[in-house]
Amino acid sequence: MAESSAVRAHVEAGGVSWQADLGRATVRKCSVSTMDNNAYLITCTRTGHQVLIDAADDPDRLGALVAEGTGRLDALVTTHGHWDHHRALASVVEAFGPVSAAGSADADDLPVPLDRHLEHGDTLRVGELDLAVLGLRGHTPGSVALAVSDDDGTVHLFTGDSLFPGGPGKTASPEDFTALMDDLEGRVFDRYGDDTVVHPGHGDSTTLGHERPHLSQWRERGW
Repeated sequence: MAESSAVRAHVEAGGVSWQADLGRATVRKCSVSTMDNNAYLITCTRTGHQVLIDAADDPDRLGALVAEGTGRLDALVTTHGHWDHHRALASVVEAFGPVSAAGSADADDLPVPLDRHLEHGDTLRVGELDLAVLGLRGHTPGSVALAVSDDDGTVHLFTGDSLFPGGPGKTASPEDFTALMDDLEGRVFDRYGDDTVVHPGHGDSTTLGHERPHLSQWRERGW
């Protein structure tokens, strides 16, 4: 089944942002760097509070993304500790002063101290939005995803490098791969429906329904 352009949420480095109105929230997406890192801005439409997911690079472009919303930045979540996802973290924190958050196990890999150490099952409150925190261990020990629902109940899941169109993120060992697949199946695919939109750390978005038929194939191939 082909994905619609709205679901794919395609952006290019140096290009315009993609935007989706979820009712209670607005999601904006831009690409930064030659590695096509995605940065996401979620705005609470009732209060104007905002959270940025992954200050990956290019603080000027990220500042412009924040300004496309309400201009304020209340929280900044880093999905995992790999360098390409936090190159602009220190600059954005200095410019806006948001609460900085990431998975506890990846805290030592980040260039700024965390205000909040996230664990699986936590909730991140942004204005009147509640974002569910999902620990997805394997790509890194402290990788996290965030989930937010629109007014119709459709979930938007921001997965960093743990889940992409076509499979899980890269892992360093068979044990890490198994851990990531176990978390993806138990914490994502078993919990959320097929209409859930997956927004990864690089490239286009997808849905759980599009990816679900391939879970056994991913297990078999081992990556």
